[in-house]
Amino acid sequence: MDKQNTILPTDDNARAVAQKLIREARSAALAVVDGSGAPHVSRIGFAATEAGMLSLMSSLAFHSGALRQQPRCSLLLGEPAQKGDPLAFARLMLTARASFIPRDDPAHARLRDLYLAQHPKSRLYVDFDDFSFVRFDLLKAALNGGFGKAFELTRNDLLSSA
Repeated sequence: MDKQNTILPTDDNARAVAQKLIREARSAALAVVDGSGAPHVSRIGFAATEAGMLSLMSSLAFHSGALRQQPRCSLLLGEPAQKGDPLAFARLMLTARASFIPRDDPAHARLRDLYLAQHPKSRLYVDFDDFSFVRFDLLKAALNGGFGKAFELTRNDLLSSA
Protein backbone atom coordinates (compact mmCIF):
# COMPACT_ATOMS: atom_id res chain seq x y z
CA MET A 1 0.00 0.00 0.00
CA ASP A 2 1.42 3.40 -1.00
CA LYS A 3 1.87 5.98 1.68
CA GLN A 4 -0.52 8.86 1.01
CA ASN A 5 1.18 12.11 -0.01
CA THR A 6 0.66 14.51 2.87
CA ILE A 7 2.10 17.58 1.12
CA LEU A 8 -0.66 19.92 -0.05
CA PRO A 9 -0.47 22.05 -3.20
CA THR A 10 1.03 25.42 -2.32
CA ASP A 11 -1.59 28.16 -2.39
CA ASP A 12 -1.75 31.88 -1.61
CA ASN A 13 -2.75 31.22 2.01
CA ALA A 14 0.32 29.00 2.57
CA ARG A 15 2.55 31.66 1.00
CA ALA A 16 1.01 34.35 3.23
CA VAL A 17 1.47 32.28 6.41
CA ALA A 18 5.10 31.52 5.52
CA GLN A 19 5.87 35.14 4.62
CA LYS A 20 4.30 36.32 7.89
CA LEU A 21 6.44 33.88 9.89
CA ILE A 22 9.55 35.25 8.17
CA ARG A 23 8.52 38.90 8.65
CA GLU A 24 7.68 38.52 12.33
CA ALA A 25 10.54 36.25 13.42
CA ARG A 26 13.08 37.83 15.77
CA SER A 27 14.88 34.58 16.49
CA ALA A 28 15.38 31.23 14.80
CA ALA A 29 16.66 27.79 15.60
CA LEU A 30 19.73 27.36 13.39
CA ALA A 31 20.81 23.85 12.40
CA VAL A 32 24.37 23.37 11.17
CA VAL A 33 26.62 20.38 10.60
CA ASP A 34 29.85 20.15 12.56
CA GLY A 35 33.18 18.88 11.24
CA SER A 36 32.29 15.27 12.06
CA GLY A 37 28.96 15.48 10.20
CA ALA A 38 26.90 15.63 13.39
CA PRO A 39 24.00 18.10 13.64
CA HIS A 40 24.13 21.07 15.98
CA VAL A 41 21.25 23.44 16.78
CA SER A 42 21.50 26.96 18.24
CA ARG A 43 19.10 29.81 18.90
CA ILE A 44 20.12 32.93 16.97
CA GLY A 45 18.82 36.44 16.43
CA PHE A 46 17.03 36.76 13.09
CA ALA A 47 15.91 39.69 10.98
CA ALA A 48 14.06 39.69 7.68
CA THR A 49 15.01 42.93 5.95
CA GLU A 50 14.87 44.47 2.50
CA ALA A 51 18.50 43.33 2.16
CA GLY A 52 17.62 39.71 2.97
CA MET A 53 17.43 37.42 5.97
CA LEU A 54 20.17 38.23 8.46
CA SER A 55 21.74 37.28 11.74
CA LEU A 56 24.53 38.80 13.80
CA MET A 57 27.03 36.19 14.96
CA SER A 58 30.14 36.06 17.05
CA SER A 59 33.08 34.20 15.52
CA LEU A 60 33.44 32.60 18.97
CA ALA A 61 30.11 30.76 18.59
CA PHE A 62 30.28 27.12 17.55
CA HIS A 63 27.67 27.61 14.83
CA SER A 64 29.68 30.43 13.28
CA GLY A 65 32.69 28.17 12.74
CA ALA A 66 30.49 25.36 11.46
CA LEU A 67 28.85 27.69 8.91
CA ARG A 68 32.23 28.86 7.66
CA GLN A 69 33.15 25.23 6.95
CA GLN A 70 29.73 24.15 5.63
CA PRO A 71 27.46 27.08 4.69
CA ARG A 72 24.36 24.96 4.03
CA CYS A 73 22.02 25.17 6.99
CA SER A 74 18.43 25.13 8.13
CA LEU A 75 16.45 27.66 10.14
CA LEU A 76 13.25 26.97 12.03
CA LEU A 77 10.91 29.95 12.48
CA GLY A 78 7.69 30.13 14.47
CA GLU A 79 6.99 29.99 18.16
CA PRO A 80 4.07 28.18 19.78
CA ALA A 81 1.74 30.21 21.97
CA GLN A 82 1.93 29.88 25.74
CA LYS A 83 -1.16 27.67 25.75
CA GLY A 84 -2.32 24.89 23.49
CA ASP A 85 -0.64 22.06 21.67
CA PRO A 86 2.71 23.26 20.28
CA LEU A 87 2.22 21.07 17.20
CA ALA A 88 -0.94 22.97 16.27
CA PHE A 89 0.98 26.21 15.59
CA ALA A 90 2.56 27.16 12.27
CA ARG A 91 6.29 26.80 11.79
CA LEU A 92 8.56 27.21 8.81
CA MET A 93 11.77 25.36 8.04
CA LEU A 94 14.09 27.19 5.67
CA THR A 95 16.97 25.55 3.84
CA ALA A 96 19.59 28.18 3.10
CA ARG A 97 23.19 28.94 2.31
CA ALA A 98 24.91 31.27 4.77
CA SER A 99 27.41 33.91 3.73
CA PHE A 100 29.38 36.10 6.09
CA ILE A 101 29.51 39.81 5.30
CA PRO A 102 32.97 41.23 6.02
CA ARG A 103 33.10 44.41 8.10
CA ASP A 104 34.82 46.22 5.23
CA ASP A 105 32.05 45.31 2.79
CA PRO A 106 30.25 48.47 1.58
CA ALA A 107 26.92 46.85 2.56
CA HIS A 108 27.94 46.41 6.21
CA ALA A 109 26.76 49.84 7.43
CA ARG A 110 23.35 49.39 5.81
CA LEU A 111 22.96 45.87 7.21
CA ARG A 112 23.89 47.22 10.64
CA ASP A 113 21.11 49.81 10.45
CA LEU A 114 18.53 47.31 9.18
CA TYR A 115 19.41 44.75 11.84
CA LEU A 116 19.44 47.26 14.69
CA ALA A 117 16.00 48.51 13.65
CA GLN A 118 14.67 45.08 14.64
CA HIS A 119 17.16 44.27 17.41
CA PRO A 120 18.02 47.58 19.13
CA LYS A 121 19.58 45.85 22.16
CA SER A 122 22.21 44.39 19.84
CA ARG A 123 23.73 47.86 19.79
CA LEU A 124 25.62 46.73 22.91
CA TYR A 125 27.81 44.32 20.91
CA VAL A 126 27.19 44.87 17.18
CA ASP A 127 30.53 46.66 16.81
CA PHE A 128 32.64 44.12 18.72
CA ASP A 129 35.43 42.78 16.49
CA ASP A 130 34.27 39.18 16.72
CA PHE A 131 30.74 39.93 15.43
CA SER A 132 29.71 39.93 11.79
CA PHE A 133 26.53 39.72 9.79
CA VAL A 134 25.44 36.53 8.11
CA ARG A 135 23.03 36.59 5.19
CA PHE A 136 20.91 33.51 4.55
CA ASP A 137 20.22 32.88 0.87
CA LEU A 138 17.02 30.86 0.70
CA LEU A 139 17.06 27.59 -1.24
CA LYS A 140 13.68 26.07 -0.31
CA ALA A 141 11.22 25.85 2.56
CA ALA A 142 8.72 23.59 4.25
CA LEU A 143 5.68 25.03 6.01
CA ASN A 144 3.82 23.11 8.66
CA GLY A 145 0.72 25.21 9.21
CA GLY A 146 -0.61 22.90 11.92
CA PHE A 147 -2.11 19.40 11.74
CA GLY A 148 -2.71 18.31 8.15
CA LYS A 149 -1.34 21.53 6.65
CA ALA A 150 2.08 20.69 5.15
CA PHE A 151 3.46 22.56 2.15
CA GLU A 152 6.70 22.70 0.22
CA LEU A 153 7.60 26.22 -0.88
CA THR A 154 10.13 27.58 -3.32
CA ARG A 155 12.30 30.64 -3.03
CA ASN A 156 9.87 32.46 -5.35
CA ASP A 157 6.91 31.55 -3.11
CA LEU A 158 8.59 33.33 -0.21
CA LEU A 159 10.07 36.30 -2.02
CA SER A 160 6.86 37.37 -3.74
CA SER A 161 4.61 39.89 -2.02
CA ALA A 162 2.20 38.57 0.56
